[in-house]
Amino acid sequence: MPAELETRRRLYASYNPDMQKKFCSEVRRARGVSAVVAFVLLSCLSALAGKEFVMPAAQAARTYPAHDEHPAEKVTVAVDPYDMADKAQIFSVDYRDYGYLPIFFVVTNDSDQPIAFSGMKIQLITVDRTKLSPSAPDDLLRRMSRPQRNDRPKTQLPIPLPGKKVKGAVSRKAQDEIDQAQFAAKAIEPHSTSSGFLFFDVSDISTPLAGANFYLTGVRDAGGTELMYFEIPLEKYLSAPEAKKP
Repeated sequence: MPAELETRRRLYASYNPDMQKKFCSEVRRARGVSAVVAFVLLSCLSALAGKEFVMPAAQAARTYPAHDEHPAEKVTVAVDPYDMADKAQIFSVDYRDYGYLPIFFVVTNDSDQPIAFSGMKIQLITVDRTKLSPSAPDDLLRRMSRPQRNDRPKTQLPIPLPGKKVKGAVSRKAQDEIDQAQFAAKAIEPHSTSSGFLFFDVSDISTPLAGANFYLTGVRDAGGTELMYFEIPLEKYLSAPEAKKP
């Protein structure tokens, strides 16, 4: 109870019925406001705790600033880096803290036959010619469970000590998010679009996108013929301010 209300109660409520009623009304109103504030805070905390990953709705690949279209083969590939904090809010994990850059990968097949991605090879080549391949889910989980990198071998016990909590355990929610976010298409049907995220380890690179190029090879048509390679300069993304929006 606020101190000023308590003081007024002691001075007046004992001998002034009207003041006592007014005081009680103010107390009820103050308690009501406190209850509303508490409810709002609890609701916000619950919403944050229950945040679930939802895959962004993919548009046709040619609508993204950073894309490469093959008119003859009728296949378009696009990349959309989630390098900005507002875009990355779709994740429950802040992958930047672990040195990873999520890139939304979109493929549109406008041809009349399916295309196969089972043998694809993806590389992000930085301006200084560093070649980066997408990290596998296990790579992300290892980094997240041991965020402080150390290349020197350490002596490890074969069995955890009884009662000792394992440090850096990755939550089931984070594991599920990584699995759900991955680009996992092995084939794309005619006149359809597939999408998913690729995660690149850029922990040792200060500006991974400036001057970088994205390459995709190993995509094949229904007859097994490999399509021409795809090349996307990331400057197409960086020079398009509207692409920063989620």
